[in-house]
Amino acid sequence: MSRIGKKPIAIPKGVDVKVQDSTIEVKGPKGTLKVPVHERIKVSKDKDGSNLVCERPTEEKTDRALHGTVRALIANAVKGVTEGFKKDFEIVGIGYRVALDKKKLTFTVGYSHPVEIDLPADLAIAFDEKNKNKFSLLGPDKQKVGQYAAYIRAVRPPDPYKGKGIKFANEQLRLKEGKKKA
Repeated sequence: MSRIGKKPIAIPKGVDVKVQDSTIEVKGPKGTLKVPVHERIKVSKDKDGSNLVCERPTEEKTDRALHGTVRALIANAVKGVTEGFKKDFEIVGIGYRVALDKKKLTFTVGYSHPVEIDLPADLAIAFDEKNKNKFSLLGPDKQKVGQYAAYIRAVRPPDPYKGKGIKFANEQLRLKEGKKKA
């Protein structure tokens, strides 16, 4: 029994939701997102128009799985256009740094050359004012923010011995012991 699928999705003020056959378009202050909906799941507004409700046709295993998944995707879209999503990063290492010029991130992280990454149009970077080695990735689409965060971290993942590299701010590293003297 899907508990998540049965919960109604509250539509905050300032958010416009259009329910179409196979997609739901969510517009808000942070942008517009389109969520694909499986044809077996019905999404409709309640009587007031202040909530979205997802319904499944049967109790089959695939319908139950889709029910919760579709509801979660729509709820993430609503949250994304109102509050947005954020991933925090920390760069650890002497001489390691990141810079943003126009829509390009330039990482200097111990390679013989700087690594440049293009930033998508709907994502933004915010640097910490006190510590330039801390920055945040911001955007309305949870999937895109998470995917791009993994892409940034893959430039230089944290070293297992010293912890040097690009890591998530809330990530706890388990450092390995180095060689011991005999």
